[in-house]
Order: sequence, then C-alpha cells, then structure tokens
Amino acid sequence: MGHTLIVEDDEDSARMIAALVAREGHTVMCAHSIAAARRLVAMQRPDLLLLDLHLPDGSGFDLLDDPEIVSDTMLVLMTGQASLETSIRALRIGAADYLVKPINPQHLKGLLSRLIAPSQLRAELDEVQELWRETGRFGHLIGRSQPMQRVYRQISRVAGTAVTVFIHGESGTGKELVARAVHDLSRRREQPFLAVNCGALSPHLVESEIFGHERGSFTGAERQHQGFFERAHGGTLFLDEVTEMPLELQVKLLRVLESGTFMRVGSTQVQQTDVRIIAATNRDAGEAVARGTMREDLLYRLNVFPIGLPPLRERGDDIALIATSFLQDLARQEGGSKHFTPGALARLAAHRWPGNVRELRNVVQRAWVMASGNEIDEEWLPAADSAGAGPEPEATRGRALAPPPINGQRDAAVAPPEAGEDQIVIEVGTQLAEVERRVILATYERCGRHKERTAALLGISMKTLYNRLKEYQQ
Repeated sequence: MGHTLIVEDDEDSARMIAALVAREGHTVMCAHSIAAARRLVAMQRPDLLLLDLHLPDGSGFDLLDDPEIVSDTMLVLMTGQASLETSIRALRIGAADYLVKPINPQHLKGLLSRLIAPSQLRAELDEVQELWRETGRFGHLIGRSQPMQRVYRQISRVAGTAVTVFIHGESGTGKELVARAVHDLSRRREQPFLAVNCGALSPHLVESEIFGHERGSFTGAERQHQGFFERAHGGTLFLDEVTEMPLELQVKLLRVLESGTFMRVGSTQVQQTDVRIIAATNRDAGEAVARGTMREDLLYRLNVFPIGLPPLRERGDDIALIATSFLQDLARQEGGSKHFTPGALARLAAHRWPGNVRELRNVVQRAWVMASGNEIDEEWLPAADSAGAGPEPEATRGRALAPPPINGQRDAAVAPPEAGEDQIVIEVGTQLAEVERRVILATYERCGRHKERTAALLGISMKTLYNRLKEYQQ
C-alpha cells in the first residue's frame, strides 16, 4: 500500500485515475495545477507521482525543479502519445515509466504492483557495487576493466526506468547477460524475463512465436498459442539479433512499441501488452539500415539508450578473472580443484578471442577435461599464432593504408603511403566524386575500417558513410 499524488488538469480524468488507484488499495490525492501539487507534496510526500506534462500554470516538469520534492518518489509521466522524445525526457529526469492517455487500467495496475521507492533501488545498486568491488562480479557479468565499468554505470542508470535499451557488441560478448542485469535491477524483476533469438526462429513461424496465433489460423495451428509478448506481460522481452527480423514483422514491432497493442495471427481482437523491450545485435545496425534489411524508424525507436559491449581482447586482465571464475564453476559442478599456471594465463592473455567470452568458456572447459593434474598449463590452450583468426590487432589500427581495390583493380592515381604517412596523391582535374571516393576509402582504411571513427574524422554522418561504402561496394 502506498500514497499516490495525481497531477492532472482534467478533473474527470483525474477522478477516473484516482478510482483505479484506490481500487488497488492505495491512498490518493489529486492536484489540478503545479501550485496545488506543491502544497500537497508539502503536506504528505507521495510514494507515486502521476504527472501530466501540460498544466494550466506551466509544464509538469516545473514541479521537478526542486529535486527534494520528489527525491524518494516514484515518478510516472502521463502523456498523449508514446514517442522517442518522451522516452528520452523520461530517462533524463529519472522517471520510472510513462503512461499514454487515455490511461489503460491494466497498465496502471501493473505499474502499481511494481511500486518500489527510489531509495530502495539505490540501496540495492549499492549492494551490487560493493559485491563488484569485492569479487569482480556485477550480477552475472564479470570484469574490472574500464570498458566494463562504463557498461556497469550505464546499466545502473537505465535499469530503474522504462526506457528501451539497445545492446550492440560482437557475438559472445554477453549481451543477454547485460539484458538480464537490467531486468534484475528494475522494478519488473519479479515478472518474466524472456529471451528471443530473432535469427534462430523460422521465417514462417516468427510472427506466430512473437505475437501468438489463434486456433485454425494456419495449417497446423491446432490450438491457441500465446506469443512472447503475452508470456512476458509485466516483465522484460529481450529481442536478440533484432536486425535478422523480417521487414514485415518489423512494422508490427514498431506498432507495438508505439501503441502497446498487437493482434495474434488470425485474430481481429486487439491485445494490450505491458513489457519492457531490450534489443541487441552483433551486426552494424546502421549498415543494416543502409542495406535495407532494417527499418530506420525502428532503429530510432529501439536505440533510445545504447549500450556497447567491448570485445574480450580489449578487456585486459578481465580474461584471467573470467577464466578463473569458469574454473571455480567447474570445480563446484565436477568436484576437485584446478588452477592455471602463470604460463597458461599469459597464453590466454595473448589470444585474440574472436569468439569472445563464449570461446573462452569452451577453452576453459576443454582444458579442465584434458588436464591430468591440478595444474592447467599451455598444452591444451589456443596457440599464440591463432591470434590472426580474430579482428585486426589494436597495434595495427590507425596505420596509413592505401584504399582497397575497386572491382579487383587498384587506382594508379592513388599512391600507397609510406609507413607513418597519411597521404593520397590525386591528379589535377580528377572529378570531385572520384576525389570523395578516394578520400573516404583511404580514411576508412586509415581508421582500421572502424566506421564511427571514420565518420568522425571526415565530419560526416554515419548514414552518409554507410551509403557511400555501400555505393563503393565495401
């Protein structure tokens, strides 16, 4: 049971919302202006503040100018439509959620069931941080490196909100573990967490699996089936490899994100859903947009709060920490105890890990099985020369490189620069389009084929770079 303050200028709407809140056992008061809301907050600090953004004496955000007013209050915005701007604004001010008018009773009921004071969330985050300092574990994630500390800060910032999260990183870096950490630290933690690999679902059944279907809606549909959106109601739905989703299904996903409604396959009845979406991909989403395999409007809607996961090769001492943790897990499962020799740890640190943490886990399991004693040495670990199987080493990135050949032939007018030089030679009279092509490709190679770095160096947008590279068949 908690105390709720509703700040809404429409008296009829305020009474309706108040009745729904009271029905769930909460005490409730209503204010129809910012001034009235300030007086009621001074009388009794609410556990939940339902705040309309458009009030007769100003914006609802004016009430939040003094952070002490709602320092330990769960803030929920009420708005006429769910939009990207609303999501971003809600994140910036620390809002736990937002409700779209007219208020859906089921959404409001679910929100009231997740009523947790911000102070409690902060205390739980402090416990997680303390555990990380002692053990190197942040939830199911392991690591002390600077790149991972940045990830932990992002998780801590976004978990208590309802904002859509978009995780990107190479395969095997732990995107699902990040999604799970966001869920476990959120107000939805007691509700389901469902993970869906969009690339693994059959193209013919993906819509049915996500949205469900009615009995008889297609051959083989012998009973009604609840999709992931229904089964994850009230919780979190993790859409992995979202760039692999068919375009026609992306349209329907966008509609769910914007309206909170969907229909089962073969049904005309609109279903309401209350889930938090976390999406992820191991591909370049911007490039997928440029190729036409992902809708740009869907990417904008998903990419409200991006979290980039570093590859294992950039995490330094985390490799030894994670490998040792895997050994401890095996010791608990299999019995006994084993440890790495210093030479084995050096070999692990030297490997490029193209498969990232997933590959490391497999290597540790194989070494555990093959090691005859308590020590694990280099014998069953990846050879040092296997580093070439991974992405380009950091030491070679940023070197001056000639642009790649186009259609199998390198331009004679472009002179490959000597080591340490950043030059291309262009003949006088070369057409501007050709100059642009050569400069872009040379810079792309100069940046180690790192698109974000290339776009920043050239002073162009990522979309422009994607389009040019697609045109140049890169």
